[in-house]
Order: sequence, then structure tokens, then C-alpha cells
Amino acid sequence: MNHVQIFKALSDSTRLEIVLMLSNTEKMCACKILEKFEITQPTLSHHMKILSECGLVNTQKVGKWSHYSLNHDAITNFKKFINNI
Repeated sequence: MNHVQIFKALSDSTRLEIVLMLSNTEKMCACKILEKFEITQPTLSHHMKILSECGLVNTQKVGKWSHYSLNHDAITNFKKFINNI
């Protein structure tokens, strides 16, 4: 896990809002995330790729949709890093 990547990922307001949404549920379908934003599916895919690559979000394909969840281990490690600053 690269802390710089996480900071960059969370510096975007849409991605930060997505992380907040995922913190309130176990899993969320991309279709539900799309309902909350005025963005296209390719734009959502771009945001989710960044969140997945930095390790904050797990992705599970179910049929044609992707389901997303927070990577709680990554969140815990990042919180520890922040607390040590």
C-alpha cells in the first residue's frame, strides 16, 4: 500500500464521497454508485480503478456489474499511518 497513492485518490471529492458511501455498507453495486452522481459509467470506472489500485477498495464482478467494498485492512493501516504523523 502506497500512502502517496491513497492521498492522491482521496484528494478528489468524488472519490472521497465514494469511500464515504462504501463505509456505510458491506458492498455496493456500481449501478447504485452511479445513481448518486451525475457522471458517466466510464468516469465511474476511472474513479474506481484509482481507488482499487491504491488498495482502498475491493472489486468483485457479478455478471455485467462490479460490486465494490472497502478494504478494511488498508483503511486501518492508513489510519495508523495518519495517527503517527
